Amino acid sequence: MIGRLREQSRVREALEHYPVVVLLGPRQCGKSTLARAICEQASGAFFDLEDPACPLKTESARYILDSARGLVVLDEIQHQPELFPLLRVLADRPGTPCRFLLLGSASPQVVGHASESLAGRAAMLSLGGFDLSEAGPDNFRSLWVRGGFPRSWLAATDPLSMDWRTNFVRTFLERDIPALGIRVPAATLRRFWTMVAHFHGQIWNAAEFARSMGTQEATAKHYLDILSSTYVLRVLPPWHENLGKRLVKSPRVYFRDSGLLHFFFQTSTELDILSHPRAGASWEGFAIEQILSLLGEQENAWFYRTQAGAELDLMVMLGGKRYGFEFMLSDHPATTRSMTVAMQDLDLERLFLVHPGSGRVALREKVERVGIQSLPQALGEIGAH
Repeated sequence: MIGRLREQSRVREALEHYPVVVLLGPRQCGKSTLARAICEQASGAFFDLEDPACPLKTESARYILDSARGLVVLDEIQHQPELFPLLRVLADRPGTPCRFLLLGSASPQVVGHASESLAGRAAMLSLGGFDLSEAGPDNFRSLWVRGGFPRSWLAATDPLSMDWRTNFVRTFLERDIPALGIRVPAATLRRFWTMVAHFHGQIWNAAEFARSMGTQEATAKHYLDILSSTYVLRVLPPWHENLGKRLVKSPRVYFRDSGLLHFFFQTSTELDILSHPRAGASWEGFAIEQILSLLGEQENAWFYRTQAGAELDLMVMLGGKRYGFEFMLSDHPATTRSMTVAMQDLDLERLFLVHPGSGRVALREKVERVGIQSLPQALGEIGAH
């Protein structure tokens, strides 16, 4: 069992400042396990709203929550959106006798209701699978191959890990998506998801996806919204600034979990992945997720690309300063002309070239080559500024 103490601390800190904390993330990423640990330590109450026998599914819900004290955890809150107006009333009680931790897997529904009913009263946090700080930097290879979903990464063998991912995809498409009220055939969404795997890390082109699926661009965009809002895809926006240059305006699309990407590649070992034509893109997506998780930053992240070809894989904003990242599946990556131009255009504070392995080497002023095993240390330094 991995305690995820950093994530527990993050949730507890938010609960100290807000009467309601909303923790969002994909199914099976460990939200319930994390919340149960916090709840047990606080002697709180845990309600699973997916359970038909949950007492909050009766007319007594208002009485139960009104009389509760301490910490109350409501798991899978998207199944009972009618509770949000009640939570607003309870959050405004004098003295705040109770604090609520809400867990959800569907971003648009939960965020929409929280924004409408709990504006100014709720903190929004996100949780993904295990990252390098939890799995251990020395385990980066297995984390890359299997992904960060706890049951996938902790499986006894690679085949068992792949079996878990196979069942996850099937259940996600056939049960979880319909349970959210989304009426898209599982086979159609699976076909779209498979297509995205082969475009992982590339610029989103709705017209190309629409032609391949024999549908409209708006429909392709709808499918993308479904998978991004349920936290299995990341839509990374382009950086826009008046630099006197023509910039790419469409986002890039990534799988958030490298293990799910490798499921669609049908690659179950590191050797299989390294032999795949999209191995470099897989590494890029994996490293991006590690950086955003370790920094606790999910919003202030972009990529940069000009029509002339200058580009940067990732830029994050921390404390008003811009930090850039390039990802290379190479032992000794070097700076390129494109990186130099992007660094000047964006006025980067630092540029990191992230590669497999360990160690840190200064290449020139403000530019450093960082092995992914040393990434937590490097990010800890810039995150502390």
